[in-house]
Amino acid sequence: MVVADAKSASASETNSLRSGDASVNADEAFLSTLGYKQEFKREFTRFELFGVAFSIIGVLPSIASVLVFAIPNGGPIALVWGWAVCAFFIFFIALSMAELGSAMPTSGGLYYWTFSFASPRYRRLLSWIVGYSNSIGLISGVAGVDWGCAVQVMAAASIGSDMAFAPTTRQTFGVFVALLIAHGILCSMATRVLARLQTFYIVINFVICFAVIIALPAATPKEFRNDASYALGGFANLAGWPNGFAFILSFLAPVWTINAFDSTVHISEEAANARTAVPFAIIASTFMAGVLGWGMNMAFVFNMGQDMESILSNPIGQPLATIFFNSLGKSGTLALWSLLVIAQFMMGSSALLATSRQMFAFARDGALPFSSVLHRIDSRTRTPVIAVWVCVSGAFLVGLLTFAGAAAINAIFAMGVCAQYLAYGIPIACFALAKGTNRARTGPFTLGRLSFPIAATAVIWMIFASIIVLFPSVPAPTPNEMNYATVVFGGVLGLAIIYYFFPRYGGMYWFQGPLGALRVLENDAKDRSSNFSEKDSERKGESESSVEKIREVQNEY
Repeated sequence: MVVADAKSASASETNSLRSGDASVNADEAFLSTLGYKQEFKREFTRFELFGVAFSIIGVLPSIASVLVFAIPNGGPIALVWGWAVCAFFIFFIALSMAELGSAMPTSGGLYYWTFSFASPRYRRLLSWIVGYSNSIGLISGVAGVDWGCAVQVMAAASIGSDMAFAPTTRQTFGVFVALLIAHGILCSMATRVLARLQTFYIVINFVICFAVIIALPAATPKEFRNDASYALGGFANLAGWPNGFAFILSFLAPVWTINAFDSTVHISEEAANARTAVPFAIIASTFMAGVLGWGMNMAFVFNMGQDMESILSNPIGQPLATIFFNSLGKSGTLALWSLLVIAQFMMGSSALLATSRQMFAFARDGALPFSSVLHRIDSRTRTPVIAVWVCVSGAFLVGLLTFAGAAAINAIFAMGVCAQYLAYGIPIACFALAKGTNRARTGPFTLGRLSFPIAATAVIWMIFASIIVLFPSVPAPTPNEMNYATVVFGGVLGLAIIYYFFPRYGGMYWFQGPLGALRVLENDAKDRSSNFSEKDSERKGESESSVEKIREVQNEY
């Protein structure tokens, strides 16, 4: 029913986009109240915006990439009940993000909200931290998705060769680079092309989810079938942590899978009816991912056998591919796996699309080196092509960590979670604690009195989950078993903070905040100018000149 309604709305919005009627003009007018002029074409309908979020989540491809974290830390219980617990709390994040996205749908999203709702004393620094953390999280997400896709491609090659082919890290990295380049080319295309692809992305993701839920139970031989007592209550602990803590460590799988709440926010300036489309896309994609993911995990636990160790150590090198191979055989596995690789490829293109828009928005506000170049819109495609390729280069650099071994690969996934949760948590907390007129700035979708308890639950959950994903996979780890996410993420974010406080040239000397938010302050100051005292007038003058100061710094860069 939700999908049918969305399709109906999508058809209406598509006609609206083609005719250029009042809905698009209303979006442009509202964007101007946020301090920005329309630079993109609004080609995304509500259904297509949902497609971006749903394809980035990529339920089955994501589960395939991180199943290695759930199986050794609980097995069936982790897959079924660990997923259910996480999906429940993750939905609180989606609700809070949807409320903020409805109030202020702009590509700068998270750091714009932070500046708007934080205390004036700290809002410049906090918005700087959120902007860089969001950029780091999105770029590492692109690297994680494309590395996972490269692993899936190599798993298919291994299955096709009857396990005679064992890919090396160099070979897998070569596929990873090829995927990055392909995604860079795709995301450099016109917005209309990217928008129309989303319907195909949605169909493929739904098809493979239902194919697994239906085909796996039908095809699994008796020796790999599990009864309900094991499927719903069996526990496997191969990592060595105490059982309870091992179960908690399995949360990395659903936490990494059901993510990317901000993706539609970053594309909001390319969407029609953004104030309603953005919250719809966030809530619908999160809900569908939680339900479909739980359904597929149920299919796995009933049809994966009980030898968890053999699933992890199989020569195929991919736990989910091993489960498919045991149930469907070589031909069936390759058929289903090819669809999974396609879905993961689409997941990577959508992830890069959202990342490039965040990079564009952050550069538009002068917060990045060479901002005047990075925020340029290509005159032919009306997309930020330079920002796209900078994001590709950043993901390439993150991907080099794979040569440091399995621990570094795990750090890519953990870093993506921590960086994004920091970027989500700060604006949600600032909004929840805001008072007066700021707190009243809401959109068509609002949680009302439930806003604060939902936001508080979301923030507490993100703090908890961020701590958990930073633990090593085994107790008393060797250097090769350490979780280096803290070092990598802390190092990169630390450099961003050093850049802010750097003497004379640091951001604290020229970064005044998002340009759009400063224009809003400027307009508010003008409205109140007749009642200002002399002291207040001086503050007004500082606010009015701040945008010009940032533009001067951009030109210097």
